[in-house]
Amino acid sequence: MGTVFSFDIRDRPTPAIAAALREAVVWLHHVDRLFSTYRPDSVISRLARGTMTAGRAPEVVAHVLDLCAEAATRTRGCFTAYPAGRLDPSGLVKGWAIEEASRILRAAGAANTCVNGGGDLQLSGEAAPGTPWRVGVADPRRPGRLLATVTGRDLAVATSGTAERGCHIIDPRTGAPATATLSATVTGPHLTWADVYATAAVVLGPEARRWIAGIPGYALLTVSASPRQRAT
Repeated sequence: MGTVFSFDIRDRPTPAIAAALREAVVWLHHVDRLFSTYRPDSVISRLARGTMTAGRAPEVVAHVLDLCAEAATRTRGCFTAYPAGRLDPSGLVKGWAIEEASRILRAAGAANTCVNGGGDLQLSGEAAPGTPWRVGVADPRRPGRLLATVTGRDLAVATSGTAERGCHIIDPRTGAPATATLSATVTGPHLTWADVYATAAVVLGPEARRWIAGIPGYALLTVSASPRQRAT
């Protein structure tokens, strides 16, 4: 998926947790083989080229494309699996894959974990008994500095923006790069949707604050291209 993944497990090691960690790593490599736009042999690349039909794709690919369609509805068309007119569900796949890896660990008894994929995190339980997780949010204007800190238990944190890759998020409504927001960080229970909402918030720009306020359980911190910071 073109990024680095890490696992932070705060529970006492057990054979079941060790096996689950191996399973989670295998899962992420499987997702990469299916969905990577960097691999010409991936299912998504073959679908985009037209050398594979949707009917021959694995069931999990159809599930993700259904989630992308739901994401387009939830975000009022500000999220799409077809940026620039080409199939690319990456804006949903990474968060979804991380959330599933976290679920694999929890099912094996790892109740206190952090799965991090390129700075997007699914956090379970707490960092230590009685101590919540603390996650720093990078300041896109000042590399190496923190903009804010998110503290909590059982939550997801996702950030989209221009700090790492420039203006790479396309506004599906115009076909042009979204430039009004430098970064958008969304917190909530599920990384699948926090990741989608963060991308949509960059597209929505100043409208994102009112929009995210209407979604129960999710909150937003944005840095706009003008020198103002907004948060719900």
